[in-house]
Amino acid sequence: MPDVGAGGTRPRAVVVGAGIAGLAAATGLAERGFHVDVLEREQYLGGRAGGWTEQLADGTAVGMNRGFHAFFAQYYNLRKLLARSDPRLTRLRRVDDYPLVDADGRRDTFRHLPRTPPWNALAFALRSPTFRLPDLIRMNARAAAPLAAVSVPRIYEQLDHLDAETFLRTINFPQAARHLAFDVFSRSFFVEPRQMSAAELAAMFHIYFLGSSEGLIFDVAQDNFDVSLWNPLAEYLSAPKVPGRAGQVEFHTGGAVARVDVGGAATFQVTDESGAVLDADAVVLAVDVAALRTIVAASPTLGDREWRSRVAELATAPPFAVHRLWLGRPVRADRTGFLATGGLDPLDNISVLDRYERQAAEWARRTGGSVVELHAYAVSSKPATDAELRDRLLARLHELYPETAGAPIVAERMLWRQDCPRFAPGDFARRPGVLTPHPRLALAGDGIRVDLPVALMERAATTGWLAANALLRQWGAAGHPLETVPVRGRSAVLRSFATRERSTP
Repeated sequence: MPDVGAGGTRPRAVVVGAGIAGLAAATGLAERGFHVDVLEREQYLGGRAGGWTEQLADGTAVGMNRGFHAFFAQYYNLRKLLARSDPRLTRLRRVDDYPLVDADGRRDTFRHLPRTPPWNALAFALRSPTFRLPDLIRMNARAAAPLAAVSVPRIYEQLDHLDAETFLRTINFPQAARHLAFDVFSRSFFVEPRQMSAAELAAMFHIYFLGSSEGLIFDVAQDNFDVSLWNPLAEYLSAPKVPGRAGQVEFHTGGAVARVDVGGAATFQVTDESGAVLDADAVVLAVDVAALRTIVAASPTLGDREWRSRVAELATAPPFAVHRLWLGRPVRADRTGFLATGGLDPLDNISVLDRYERQAAEWARRTGGSVVELHAYAVSSKPATDAELRDRLLARLHELYPETAGAPIVAERMLWRQDCPRFAPGDFARRPGVLTPHPRLALAGDGIRVDLPVALMERAATTGWLAANALLRQWGAAGHPLETVPVRGRSAVLRSFATRERSTP
């Protein structure tokens, strides 16, 4: 049954949240005939990957967002979503490299690595300046066996009780190599290794290295996210009925949802902060952790005691900051679009936006300057003032890119957020999943449990599609096919090695 409304009455779904997860859920439902209302508290779509417009002091309109996002080739389900409005993904472009540098000036790169596991990881280790053959010999192969042959979700049974730092120390992973080989993964989750689950770290290693052959060279959006990604998708979803898609999506922005009630004339009543009520046959809650906790706490008829307690236990990662600079002089022409750093606290990444983003490139050409972004992904505690963090970030920029030290700052923006989900040791078992005690209520988002090898934006997209599929089953409709990297390591050699190591007395 491809169209749930073929009989004349279309079921109505409300999707709360227009981030990646909510947009995937809305797409999946609309394409099978649902009328979908998407409720979003912000004035823009895309959630934490959203974009908006600000004005500089001289009146120039500039695109703004929460910092660069990497669209990896392994993000199959996210790319499936983006392809709805951009079939060839022409609004993305592949970067040349993503180099990493540490406090001692050692530099790693993902360029020209073989793609086949395990040779990709082995080649990275052998050519890295932070690895030496004695380091590899000293590693505890038995303790490292789960890392060598990850299986999802079994890896959480094996390692979720440990933090990543303790695990790496247990396997004698070289200290210098940690900054370049693994800290980049943990800080992608906005935490230090000592605060991150070792299972999540191992799963990331599997997704990007030993479980896939796509590598770590990624795509970026060619313009601000609203222009490149979400506005075109919204136009596709909002269009009148077209062949192959019977449903339609209405977007309602600028208002938060206050509560969701079960019962009455419809299955659900969704109430926003103004008191307006929408009746719905199905609901997807695709909001961040804090909003999910707030909505469920205010909705006593949702779920049961156990489920509600799991939602209440969800927590956020530490705050992060993004500082964007419009400089009056260009950075050197040979600077890469992205530079990741290790051991250079508080700096985690330098992005030169005019290397790849259209609006930034146009501003740079017009003014002779450059647009640079500095990321502090895992700020354990917010400094006393923004100026303190700003000065420290600028000092790192000037250290790494000395030509920027004398560049006048035409404009700057400091953005703080603390709304990313926490992935601490022990969190996995209690994390709520896509399904809920009510068969027509589903959850989606990158903080929602899913027993598949996905992370970050791809976890958001995957849970969104899964939420749509779960609701479609209630109407006997076909779901949408999904794809992930294999749930266990692709290398038979490593799997055999890991099994032998675990069984050795």
